Amino acid sequence: MVVALLWPVAMLNYLDRQMVSTVRASIRADIPGIASDQDFGTLMAVFMWVYALLSPVGGFVADKFNRRWTVIGSLFVWSAVTWATGHAQTYGQMLSCRALMGISEAFYIPAALALIADYHAGRTRATATGIHQSGIYAGLALGGLGGYIADHSSWRNCFTWFGMAGVAYAVVLMATLRDSNQGGQTGAAAKQPISLRATLKALWSQPAFWILVVYFTLPAIAGWVTKNWLPTYLADTFHLKQGPAGMSATGYISLASFAGVILGGVMADAWMVRTARGRVFTSALGVLLLVPALLGLGHAWSLGAAIGFMILFGLGWGFFDCNNMPILCQIARPEHRATGYGFMNLVSISVGAAATVALGWMRDHGIRFAVAFEVSAAVALLSAGLILFLKPQFGTMEKN
Repeated sequence: MVVALLWPVAMLNYLDRQMVSTVRASIRADIPGIASDQDFGTLMAVFMWVYALLSPVGGFVADKFNRRWTVIGSLFVWSAVTWATGHAQTYGQMLSCRALMGISEAFYIPAALALIADYHAGRTRATATGIHQSGIYAGLALGGLGGYIADHSSWRNCFTWFGMAGVAYAVVLMATLRDSNQGGQTGAAAKQPISLRATLKALWSQPAFWILVVYFTLPAIAGWVTKNWLPTYLADTFHLKQGPAGMSATGYISLASFAGVILGGVMADAWMVRTARGRVFTSALGVLLLVPALLGLGHAWSLGAAIGFMILFGLGWGFFDCNNMPILCQIARPEHRATGYGFMNLVSISVGAAATVALGWMRDHGIRFAVAFEVSAAVALLSAGLILFLKPQFGTMEKN
């Protein structure tokens, strides 16, 4: 029930944040203060920087106090900010809304994944995480509708309508969502106060956590480059309008990722019967699939070829995405998991934000998109080798 209740929240979480990239042309036409692609890259990146900085804070709040209310509060505030974004009139107001969006959304993912991990131990953990993460890809796919709404109505309506829907659903969660007795304020960890110092020591004193943070970060470069700039790349390369470009960029990858997180979760849980590193191996396999996908996207000779490489990318990303929290659960105690995931977000999204701005700079200076895809493929290959050095601390082979 918890996974089902959180699935629409995951969908709105990514739909609301990614609509900006699919209505880029309409926003630039309506708000003259956005003078260049580097300015627009900054508009997307300011969300990422604030989101990254606050993610450990959001995770620690969820670990120390209450995961249920962290989830509900995050949804309510970011939905209100989404509504406000549709009423922004200047570049400064847009930047402010994106920064506020980063603050409010930073509290959701660490709390939600830790709550799911509390309810799902053993052989259902990666599968449950994957089902939740599939909501993210549904949100990304629906985010592509923003281009069509903007073409036929107004880009402002996208933010107004979905913002109101999120506020309404937050009220639904107040009546239905409950904390587990395994974590958060009601769990065993609540018997002893959770201190920031002890949490930092428990996480950062482990070489395994350092490995996981770097591993989580390197593929994120490719993830954010495709999420934020792929609609523009397809529009420029294959001469598409923003509606078809947005739907193509978000739709194919998202649908493939939707399948990938579910298949990857089931595969990882099944592999755990044979070895405690089953989730590590499944995740590494997914990252390896990103390498040919990125190289192919950078040199796609037709839209059909690009679609094929987007599907391959989405499948690999799904294998990677559904196993990050389950792997973290093998090296971190329940009362530290949301904070740990928050730190993973801090590092990976900060790097992804820098890559987003850098790609805007590259476009302004005539550097081809293919260069960004090639660099992303190289770091993905490096990360796939790195994760094989991680040795789980908790969780042995899981039996039926």
